[in-house]
Amino acid sequence: MKKLGLKGVHFHDLRHAGNVWASKAGMSTRDLMARMGHDDMRAALIYQRATSDADRIIADRLSKLVEEHREKPAD
Repeated sequence: MKKLGLKGVHFHDLRHAGNVWASKAGMSTRDLMARMGHDDMRAALIYQRATSDADRIIADRLSKLVEEHREKPAD
């Protein structure tokens, strides 16, 4: 990390950030476990904590589904 000029950053910090981002990208718990090399689901769940980002994404997608349904012509 010193060679990269990343003072105060540890290699594990990069691993943690990568796994949080993989989780936010939609990776399943099993996929995270395989990626991290863990057999224990508990470790993978750390990276899948709920975020306000997830709430916003879900709300946006639900709104889009409602809009698409309303735009469909009635049979």
